[in-house]
Amino acid sequence: MRSQGAIDDGVVAVPSHLAADLGGESIVLELGKELYYSFDQVATRVWSLILEPRRVSDVRDVITAEFDVDAATCEKDLVSFIGSLAGHGLVEVVPDDEGPTP
Repeated sequence: MRSQGAIDDGVVAVPSHLAADLGGESIVLELGKELYYSFDQVATRVWSLILEPRRVSDVRDVITAEFDVDAATCEKDLVSFIGSLAGHGLVEVVPDDEGPTP
């Protein structure tokens, strides 16, 4: 496993975190470290999608259908965001060449 994502990788939120919806935005609580992360509307939607294992490309497809963003920009931003989440231990990334989606 690696901490950076690629568009064909699988990704899933680590289940030990709590999330709260704040009317279109959300916070994710990392209880073990007593930290919280604040997500805007798009990040909140991404988080809701990766509560179940998915391919990053599938998340991109949903985001481009629901928000005013082109696929290339969305892909670049999404891979970066997933990498950041992984770096903070909030998600698990499974590279495409290591098997099925988590």
